[in-house]
Amino acid sequence: MRLLFLGDVVGRAGRDAVSERLPGLVARYKFDFVVINGENASHGKGLIESHFQSLRDAGADIVTLGDHAFDQREALSYIEREPTLIRPINYAPGTPGRGAMMVEGRNGHRVLVVNALGRVFMPPIDDPFRAVDAAISEAPLGDVADAVIVDFHTEATSEIQAMGHYLDGRATLVVGTHTHIPTSDHRVLKGGTGFMADAGMCGDFDSIIGTDTDEPLNRFLTGIPNGRFTPAEGEATLCGVAVDTDPATGLARHICPLRVGGVLSQMLPDFPEA
Repeated sequence: MRLLFLGDVVGRAGRDAVSERLPGLVARYKFDFVVINGENASHGKGLIESHFQSLRDAGADIVTLGDHAFDQREALSYIEREPTLIRPINYAPGTPGRGAMMVEGRNGHRVLVVNALGRVFMPPIDDPFRAVDAAISEAPLGDVADAVIVDFHTEATSEIQAMGHYLDGRATLVVGTHTHIPTSDHRVLKGGTGFMADAGMCGDFDSIIGTDTDEPLNRFLTGIPNGRFTPAEGEATLCGVAVDTDPATGLARHICPLRVGGVLSQMLPDFPEA
């Protein structure tokens, strides 16, 4: 099966890029399942319900979140009735929503998606390694699940690399989100797990990680806030990673980055078109 994961959607530019480009990519490459990180989709922080629905309408089978999961207050209520919206699994017990979900893909495949939040340079939170391990143990790859995708929302590349090696052979794809910068370390690990330290963002790269440059520059130069961060609204680059799986095991047999539109160098999946 073919999987597509898109990195953090930032503001209107990112949402528009997803709506305009994702349907064509799904049709061209016959993706069976699409995951999108939407935690910056609404004004750069959080995800309101109408924006969540626009990502689903564009082709997302699951939308994941991160440290801004509940910045938009309405998420506290609507996340309970939306099984295809998941927040980090290692939030404290009693947090609204769920951190993992099994969903049926376009061709009947069973895909487990797990969302977790890192602890390095992040607010205090429960252990992501044990939380993800417990979720995967309940739906083992190749037995219960046809594919397992882990979105690890973390600041440090060392932490996402650790998660990749920890889950190698037990997950189809372990991918990082949060930094908004696509890394060039995409590969299939020794045990067969596809890995990329950060998928990048779906947003305007003529910016500072998706934000208009004036206020971030002001804070770097003076240390004094002078306003809010505002998402940049130029042409967005759609950033993510595509995986082709082994139907016998559910592990990755090919992985490639995706970058479409905007100012970054372009990259399309290099597996054969169906």
